[in-house]
Amino acid sequence: MNRTIAILGGSGFVGRALVARLLARGDLVRVLSRDAEAAARTPAGAEPLVGDVFDEAFLRKSFDRADAVINLVGILNERGDDGRGFHRVYVELADTMIAAMQATGVRRLLQMSALHAGDGDSHYLKARGEAEARVRTSVLDWTLFRPSVIAGPGDGLFCRFAQLLRFSPALPIGRADARFQPVWIGDVVDAFLRALDDETTVAGSYDLVGPEVMTLAEIVRLTASTKGWTRFVVSLPDVFGRMQAEVGEHLPGKPISRDNWRSLQRDSTSDDNGLPKLGIAPTDVRGKLPGILGAAA
Repeated sequence: MNRTIAILGGSGFVGRALVARLLARGDLVRVLSRDAEAAARTPAGAEPLVGDVFDEAFLRKSFDRADAVINLVGILNERGDDGRGFHRVYVELADTMIAAMQATGVRRLLQMSALHAGDGDSHYLKARGEAEARVRTSVLDWTLFRPSVIAGPGDGLFCRFAQLLRFSPALPIGRADARFQPVWIGDVVDAFLRALDDETTVAGSYDLVGPEVMTLAEIVRLTASTKGWTRFVVSLPDVFGRMQAEVGEHLPGKPISRDNWRSLQRDSTSDDNGLPKLGIAPTDVRGKLPGILGAAA
C-alpha cells in the first residue's frame, strides 16, 4: 500500500538514505526543508516543502492527508553552551510537531532520539530526553529509536576522523576509552521501515546498536588502518581533554565542544539491542569500512 510520509530532517545523513528506500518501495514522500539549499539535497522523486519547521501552520499544511510523520531533525552542537539551542531543536520542535499532528489528525509518528537520552549532564542528552517525554505523553501512535553513533558513507564518525587524520601523523583525543556501538545506517533505515509496517511497534522504544563495542581510540585506529595510514592516537588525561573541548568550543564548526565532552562521559552502548526485536541482524560495521571511507578519500 502506497502511503504518504512527511519527513522532518529528510535531507540529512539518515534522511537521504531513508527517503531513497521509501521511494523505492512506492511511498509518497514529503521532505520538509528550511531553505532552498536544503531542499536541493532532497532525493529525486520526493516532494520538497520549504518552510519553517517551527511554524505550526507550515507543519499543518505539510502534514495534511499524510499517513505518518518521521522526525529526524538533529544537531550535535548549539550556538553557545546554555542548552537553549538543543531545547529549541528537540523540545520546542516536538511540541509544535505534536500539536500540528493532532490538528491534522495524523497519528503515526516515528521519532529519532539518541541512546541514553535524558541521562548524564550534557545539554544534548537532556534535551533529547525531554523531547522523548513529550512524545511519550502525547496521544499519538509513536515509536522511538535510540541509536548509538551511526556509521555509513559520508558519516560524522569514521569519515570525520579520516578528514582529521589525513594530514596529521597523530591525533590527541580526550576520553579515548569512551565506548560506542556503531550501528550501520542500513540497519537504522530498516528499523524505521519495519516499524512503519508493524503496528506492534507503537509505544515501543528501540535502542539501535551494532554487534561490536569500540572505544573512541579503536575507532580512530580502524579509520587509519582502513585508509592504509600509520597514525598514532594520543590519549589525553581528563584535565587536558577538558581543555581541548574548551578550545574546540571557540573554533569554527566546533570540532569538539564542552557539551560533546559532557556527552562523552556516558558510554554509548546498550545491552538491549532493538534490532533483533525488529527482525534485523545487526551488521558488522568493520566489514563496511572500506565502502564507508571511500566517500572520505
